[in-house]
Amino acid sequence: MWRIEIAAEVSSASPDVSDNQLKFVTLRSDMGRILAIDYGRRRCGLAVTDTLRLVASGLKTGAAASLCDEVAAYCAAESVDEIVIGLPRDMHGNESESMRYIRPGVAALRKRLPGIPVTFFDERFTSSIAHRAMIDGGMPRMKRRDKGVVDEIAAVIILNGYLDSRQYLDKM
Repeated sequence: MWRIEIAAEVSSASPDVSDNQLKFVTLRSDMGRILAIDYGRRRCGLAVTDTLRLVASGLKTGAAASLCDEVAAYCAAESVDEIVIGLPRDMHGNESESMRYIRPGVAALRKRLPGIPVTFFDERFTSSIAHRAMIDGGMPRMKRRDKGVVDEIAAVIILNGYLDSRQYLDKM
């Protein structure tokens, strides 16, 4: 097992840190991946981090009906420490109607994988951002119509947002 410790001087302007205190970030070789799911009625996009949790990559798009089996199989093959589910919200911050079919799927996932925490993360605009990324990346029009590709890219966007968020950084 290897360890890399990075020390950074923390500003004394922070109310919970005293002068000259160092904050250590440890990267461990035994860290598991984080798996993200863009949950849909028919399809679910999956994305996963590398073992150092630096890069999010699209994994696949699967049928919503078999999501639990697919995630369980992946978690059996790879070390997964957390599952992040896109939380659909409306423009006012309220949960959207699609939570009706997401909640039962998440409950089944939690029951099937009790040792892996499941976290919700705001997914507003991820599909729009995914479409824009495909256009900006020069993806041909016919390929952009494949909703599975959109779902997978949306899962990557959710995971990147989660990795950049305070919600994730506070857990480290």
